[in-house]
Order: sequence, then structure tokens, then C-alpha cells
Amino acid sequence: MSGHSRKEDEVRRMLDLPHPKVPVDLTARASAHGARVLNRRRTWRLLLWLLVTVAVVAFTVWASAAEPWTVPPSDTTPPLEGW
Repeated sequence: MSGHSRKEDEVRRMLDLPHPKVPVDLTARASAHGARVLNRRRTWRLLLWLLVTVAVVAFTVWASAAEPWTVPPSDTTPPLEGW
């Protein structure tokens, strides 16, 4: 007997057995679980966008106050020549 027909025979035997009963409330439980998963994902996505927005606002406020693009003032004076 080849491996292919042996597998077919096993599948046929499994299909001939009585099928297990499906719980009556399976659809309702699956829907509730899916709703919870979607709400959790939506909440995490909202929190992530909120965090990104706060970070951008904080960086903008810091950059406007500190002005890191300007040259800092010199601490020493240039030497006086010609006096």
C-alpha cells in the first residue's frame, strides 16, 4: 500500500466517525472575543498616536525655546590688536 492511499484511508476513517457537537453559544463567544480584540487593538493604536503627538509637540516647544540651530555666543573676546 503506498503512502498516498494510506493517508487517504486515514482521512476517510476520520470522516466516517461521528462529528463532535458544536456548542450553541460558540458564535456569540467568538463574536465577543473578536470585539474585545478589536477594542484592545484600537485602544493601543490610539495610545500610540497620542504618544507620538505628545512627543512631536514637546519637541516643537523645546526647539522653539532653545533654538538649537543658532550659534551659541562666544565665551571669550577676540584679542585686541593695534592699540
